[in-house]
Amino acid sequence: MNTLYDWFAESAARHRDRIALDLGANRLRYGELDDLAGRVAAAVVRRLGQPPRRLGLLAARSAGAYAGYLAAYRLGATVVPLNPAYPPARTAAVATAAELDLVLADAGGSAGAVPVLPVDDGALATLPPANGVPARRADAARPAYLMFTSGSTGTPKGVPVTHANVLAFLRAVAARAELTSDARVSQMFDLTFDPSIFDLFATWGAGATVVVPQPADLMAAVRFVRQREITHWSSVPSVIAIARRLRQLGPDRMPTLRWSMFCGEPLSVDAAAAWRAAAPNSVIENMYGPTELTVTCTGYRLPASPADWPATTNGTVPIGEPYPAVDWLLLDEDLRPAAEGELCVRGPQRFPGYLDPADDIDRFVTGASGSYRLRHGTPSGSDWYRTGDRVRQENGRLIHLGRLDHQVKVSGYRVELGEIEAVARRHPEVAQAVALALAVPTGGVELHLAYEGPVVDEEQLLAMLRATLAPFMVPRRLTRFEALPLTANGKIDRGLLGRVLRSDRLPGQGPGGASHQLPNGGGPGAGPDGGADLSVRASIVPSVGGMPT
Repeated sequence: MNTLYDWFAESAARHRDRIALDLGANRLRYGELDDLAGRVAAAVVRRLGQPPRRLGLLAARSAGAYAGYLAAYRLGATVVPLNPAYPPARTAAVATAAELDLVLADAGGSAGAVPVLPVDDGALATLPPANGVPARRADAARPAYLMFTSGSTGTPKGVPVTHANVLAFLRAVAARAELTSDARVSQMFDLTFDPSIFDLFATWGAGATVVVPQPADLMAAVRFVRQREITHWSSVPSVIAIARRLRQLGPDRMPTLRWSMFCGEPLSVDAAAAWRAAAPNSVIENMYGPTELTVTCTGYRLPASPADWPATTNGTVPIGEPYPAVDWLLLDEDLRPAAEGELCVRGPQRFPGYLDPADDIDRFVTGASGSYRLRHGTPSGSDWYRTGDRVRQENGRLIHLGRLDHQVKVSGYRVELGEIEAVARRHPEVAQAVALALAVPTGGVELHLAYEGPVVDEEQLLAMLRATLAPFMVPRRLTRFEALPLTANGKIDRGLLGRVLRSDRLPGQGPGGASHQLPNGGGPGAGPDGGADLSVRASIVPSVGGMPT
């Protein structure tokens, strides 16, 4: 078994009459889903005259989306998931960067100049039989999917992940999750978010059922679990915060849950306790891993009794231990082994390198026996990937302490603050821009944009951001400064900006904002009591993003 198509096809052959996909109003058995994937694959070949190299998937939570995924693998192609909710300009840019041959899309979907094959329910109903289109096996070293993550230059960054990478991940987690053919697994993650690979292929490998939420279910997790009898849950931890805020987590509200996986952002012990009270029969796993290391590469299972849960220094559930085949290091700023430092990982789940080799620069570490150095060229298979995450060992467990750079997680999505800043600076009146992710009382973070320059039409600036950025990347608050504060060495003082934007003295109500005097100024040479005045104007914009959709 060398590819994800093999992973699905072998299971489909054993479980043809079991339900593979539960869409609510529509249920597909394994045999039916396999047949539908074959018909989509045949339509792709008829359209192109040959099997594609890379196939875009601009569809979400529909039979066509899942059949399209499998059709691509049947043809030996690389899948490039695209989000229908993203701005058309971003979708077109990704489609161009990925050099797509064709895009499978829901009704009305467009990907710039790339041709589109509709896979909405109406289009699927008209597809003729596959007529024996053979499966075209891909090499295990070929990319199974190409995910685009936020890039610091303002351009999304392509992360190719091979079939071998994904199969190593699935083998590590399938038994861990105790998946059996009677399991009903949630599919809360969007297909552009790589934990969806677990939702789909770990489930299908076990002959179990992928249960797809309707749009209204995405904000009502507890109701979804109860009504659809979910046994295995997978989501970002911010779902817990939403459920708590809506007072959905009553005692024993989710009795069918046997296993709950959280990943994508830190899971607090307090949040885990609230979820456990509502799902007392569920094991809770906290899992960690960047896209470059294929979904997750570490895990920690909370003990059955909350009395035995670990008390960590930062109040988060440990990310645990790396999977057995994963090698890891903690390195300090000088690339020396340390008890606390940047987590660096290698092994069969590590991707081969970015789509653009320029993105590989300084992202890998090479060497051995305590003598490590940055890899400046193409990474070798024995190099460690630098995650950019600060991690510490406590009582033999790994604890995630935060990011080392300006990359943050918003509702589980990875966001490069530099991409938001780069887009904002494209506005002709914005001289400088700084994006910050500030904690909110309900849990998680909220994006703010501070910009320098004359008064601008902020609705116009916001429209520009929305036209380019993914919804979860659009800042919640815009704040204008006459001049951004600087540290003594002339760099923008992000720490001071964060304190100002968190301050309850910052105007945020009513049109037009107001002036604000900073008690501790900025600028080169300013001391702790340096009193430089900064005039600011704040504007609250409608909430966007939220949990992956």
